[in-house]
Amino acid sequence: MTTTTNLIPANRATHLGFSDIVKIRNRVIGMLERGQRVLRLEGGEPFMPTPPFIKDAMKEALDADQTRYAPSSGIPQLIDAIQLKLAEHNALRVDPRSIIVTSGGAHGLFCAFQTVVDPGDEVMLFSPYWTPIRDHITFAGGVPVRVPWEEVHGVDDLREILQQRLTARTKLLYVNSPANPTGDVLSRRQLESVAAFAVENNLTVISDEAYEDLVWDGEHASLASFPDMFKRTISIYTLSKSFAMTGWRVGYVVADETWMEVIRKLVLNSINGVSTPSQFAAAAAVTHGKAFIASVRDDYRQRRDLMVRALNEAGLRCESPRGAFYLFPDVRERLGNDSWKAMEAVLERTSIASVPGVVFGAEGEGHLRMSFSTSMETIEEAAEALHKL
Repeated sequence: MTTTTNLIPANRATHLGFSDIVKIRNRVIGMLERGQRVLRLEGGEPFMPTPPFIKDAMKEALDADQTRYAPSSGIPQLIDAIQLKLAEHNALRVDPRSIIVTSGGAHGLFCAFQTVVDPGDEVMLFSPYWTPIRDHITFAGGVPVRVPWEEVHGVDDLREILQQRLTARTKLLYVNSPANPTGDVLSRRQLESVAAFAVENNLTVISDEAYEDLVWDGEHASLASFPDMFKRTISIYTLSKSFAMTGWRVGYVVADETWMEVIRKLVLNSINGVSTPSQFAAAAAVTHGKAFIASVRDDYRQRRDLMVRALNEAGLRCESPRGAFYLFPDVRERLGNDSWKAMEAVLERTSIASVPGVVFGAEGEGHLRMSFSTSMETIEEAAEALHKL
């Protein structure tokens, strides 16, 4: 008799969730297909299309038949462009072997956590956090230890805050600045204290710099550039947010050979390498994209300021985010503590789609995440619609 005892997924699969953000996106798409009006602020993509010079580079690569296997770490043209960019923009002078191209930032993060975390290791992370990070940690067998962003505000030296969560099992600190979903940006002095804490306690750091170019107040600094930090920091970058390339799936990881030896194996065994023509487009973005980034800054700020003002006028307390393109209003006074119910109320009354804050960790409860990275027409409609709340 045939049994089905072994026809079950591996136990580790239970540590992976299916993104609530994706569920909400799918629901919104269904509403639109049924002809319902939805003002889409639930997403996380740049508002503009990929710049023409990047698409042209892809076309040129295709015309030149650049369609075969590339080196699994990345084509030389892209590695060279990243190396120069890191030196000029991130104060990081690295060997080309310290760089590897990944299928977007998410793939780089997955490889980084798999490289560092063993079962039982504790990982500190600021919360609210980008939802998949918890899954990355638990899939590797780690234990997430949340550090509320609220405790960080107005504090220059974060060592005491971090020390309160430190145990003998703490191995890793995950830092995302500018942050999704809150828009927080750690100042240079705060980053100095994080670096000092990591060195003092012999911790590894994963530095997620997906929004490095989207800083509206203050400056961005890379943790790996601080004294004694390169050898203990795995830095994750993506082209998605800076260059409106979310669908191209190109990112890169920068790390010391201690970590890179393992990351290379993970990349090789997971994707073999990123699409070759896409890498030629990425090389053009990294090399020539500085002017593009500068050209859209005022557009982002205009959208941010309009929505922050409208949210506060509607009684939804909203600080002006210092980075990224998300708003994280506190809705408890107007809509109660349950962010799922608040999301439904906002959608029903204003047609604005948002994301419940609780999906970004317990510290996000009572908040909603809204993106201001959309058309100005949608922003203006949303600002007007909030009067109906």
